[in-house]
Amino acid sequence: MSADSDAILAVVQGYFDALYEGSVARFRAVFHPQAQLFSAEGGVTDALDFESYMTRVAGRAAPASRGDARHDEVVALTQPSPTTAHVRVRDALLPNRFVDELLLVKYADGWRIVSKSWAYDPAVPRA
Repeated sequence: MSADSDAILAVVQGYFDALYEGSVARFRAVFHPQAQLFSAEGGVTDALDFESYMTRVAGRAAPASRGDARHDEVVALTQPSPTTAHVRVRDALLPNRFVDELLLVKYADGWRIVSKSWAYDPAVPRA
């Protein structure tokens, strides 16, 4: 595994930790401040800037606070160039489990998530 792969996976682990802990500070460490987030689940279309997403995170119960089990999995990592990467992950905000598509860009200070899209995990029956 290359140094880039290790660094990309470290950002993804930071993302998993932020999601589980509901930590705005941890999200800020792994996302670019101008990141965009998208979904069209259940007929509801979401197109959020990063600060709107942080408001959503701050306003919901964190899985860690409920003692939920973690469901973190890296499904695929591709790096089509020295400065771009795509990572497909599975995670959960129970009762829902998700497949997230994370796009990362390598800046002078390291890798950052610049875009996220999410969908319900089709492999897991919905509650």
